[in-house]
Order: sequence, then structure tokens, then C-alpha cells
Amino acid sequence: MITKIEKKIRARAPLRLGLAGGGTDLSPYCDTHGGAVLNVTIDRYAFATILPNPDGKIVFCADDIGSQEVFDLDDPLDTGELVLHRGVYDRMIRDFNGGIRVPMTVKSTVDAPAGSGLGSSSALVVALVDAFREVLRAPLGLYDVAHLAFEIERIDLGLAGGRQDQYAATFGGINFIEFLPADRVVVNPLRIHDAVHHEFESSLVVCFSGRSRQSAEIIQRQTDGMSGSGSVKTIEAMHRLKADAQAMKRALLAGDIGEMATILNQSWLTKKETAQGISNSRIDEFLDVAFAAGATGGKISGAGGGGFMFFTVDPEHRYGLIEKLNTAGGVASTVKFTDVGCETWQFG
Repeated sequence: MITKIEKKIRARAPLRLGLAGGGTDLSPYCDTHGGAVLNVTIDRYAFATILPNPDGKIVFCADDIGSQEVFDLDDPLDTGELVLHRGVYDRMIRDFNGGIRVPMTVKSTVDAPAGSGLGSSSALVVALVDAFREVLRAPLGLYDVAHLAFEIERIDLGLAGGRQDQYAATFGGINFIEFLPADRVVVNPLRIHDAVHHEFESSLVVCFSGRSRQSAEIIQRQTDGMSGSGSVKTIEAMHRLKADAQAMKRALLAGDIGEMATILNQSWLTKKETAQGISNSRIDEFLDVAFAAGATGGKISGAGGGGFMFFTVDPEHRYGLIEKLNTAGGVASTVKFTDVGCETWQFG
């Protein structure tokens, strides 16, 4: 048990692109049928810092959204908007410090907004959990960190969403992740030949289409669709999305980027069958612009309704695609893959 913070602790967890299978990591689908997702982490991060607070306060601060909340040590913490900071603080203090509160300042920034489709909220929870793990010397391995982050976000705080983001942010790299009944998760890192890795990375363009303000609603519609009157249609679509993740894994391992583009397009059509609101006129416009500029495949990363899209394109035409998307009002760029998941260090 600790009573004060001795050193500054920092953590960072990478964001991710959901290549295939997104949605099959939602309950109740994965609890009954098992889900499978293929994703890759990218060079955008959620950062968390824990530092001493000499005033004896608990301070939560999110610099990227300009929000700060200050509490006395015995104040209720559920009065502010920084629910992720509060959720991690409460759970980690309860489980690993005997419930004894510790004065500290918990700061964060994220390289993408909430609702971006890059798993930014879950990556922040992972970074916070791992920073607290270091502070409290909690005996947590990678699977423990990811599962605890999932429990805090989805169970403790009741926020809608799946399971893939926490595991992607914790483990990092290109992973085929299986979500099995009885809450079992298996992370399978893919060994990709260097030439395939470089070619795939060089064939991708990401584009921010605008913040999604309805991702939670879409996820709730998907969840409801698995048990309501339209459950057969939704579940059949989920089966196809899972099959696409398996096919995408095979195509990536074989270095067949053309086949990956075909699967992307197929998955996009299937994903739109799982809930209303996944696409809209703005997203459709970006897809039209991208294909007219030479893109071979494209879809939303995440629940839908907005956020980041990504496209496959011949690397020789990549910058032309970026120019066209930016002209259409998007924020497009290249992207780099990362091989490492959450990292934590201390200094000062």
C-alpha cells in the first residue's frame, strides 16, 4: 500500500485500425458464437501521466479537451466529465491499494478525438491502468491489463463497446484476436514478411471524416439487433464479418493486398447491415472521391457514423488520393504501423 506518489510516471498506448471483424467482439455475439478481429496499431497514442500533488488533492486533467477537475481526498469523484480517469482511479485504488486514496495529479492527452473509430477511449483507459500498475506495483500481465481496462470501461462505467480496443492497445502490432465464450480472449500476433509489411503500410491512407457523435448509439443498435426481432439478419451479418476477419488474415499472411482490398469492400457492405447510421452522405461522398482517385478498398474504422476511414491504394497513387480527400474536406494522411503496445516509464 502507498500513501503518496514518489515519482512521475508516464504511459502511452497506441491507437488502432480495425481491418476486419469489428462488431464480432460485442456481447452477446462473442459470448455465444465467438468473435474474431484483425487489427493493427498505428503511430498515434493515448498518453497518461501520474504526478505527485503537494496540495493533497486528487486532480484529473485532460489537456487535449481543456478539462480539469480538482477534488479533496474524501470528496465523491463522480461529479465530473472525466469519467475514464475516475473509473481507473477508483478501481485501481480499490483493488491494489486497499481502498486508501492517494493524492495525485492524473493527466492525459490523446492523438485523436473520442468517436474517432481508432479506439482512442480504450487506449486511454489502458494507458491509465498501466500507469497505475506501475505506481501501485500491481502484479498485472498483459492479458490482465487489457481485461481490467475492459471491465472498467464496459462494466464499472457502463460505456457501450466491444473488447478489441483494449487488447490492441495493450499488446500492439498486427493481431488476429479471438473472443471466445466464457470471457476467453486469445491474441495471435501475426508474423508478416518485411516486404509485405512495408507494402501494406505504403498502401494505406487514413482520412478523418469528422467526429462520430453516434458511435455508442450504433453499438447499442447492433447489440439490440442480436437479440430482437431482427436478430437472424444481424447475427448472419456478424458471421460474415467474422469470416472476413479470417479471410483477411490469410490474405495478409500471403501478401495478397488486392484480395485484402476486396475483403475490405465486402466487409463494408456487410457492416452496414448490422445497424442503422453506420454510413451517411458524408462518408459515402469520401468513398466516392477515394474510388474515383484510384482507391481499391475502403471502410470506416470503428463503429461508424463518422471518425476515421481508411483506404487501400497503389502506393504510386497514394499522394494523389490524399490530395483528393483533403480537397473534399477530409483530413487525410499516410500512417505508420507500430509493433509495441502500451509502454510505461518513470522519471524525475
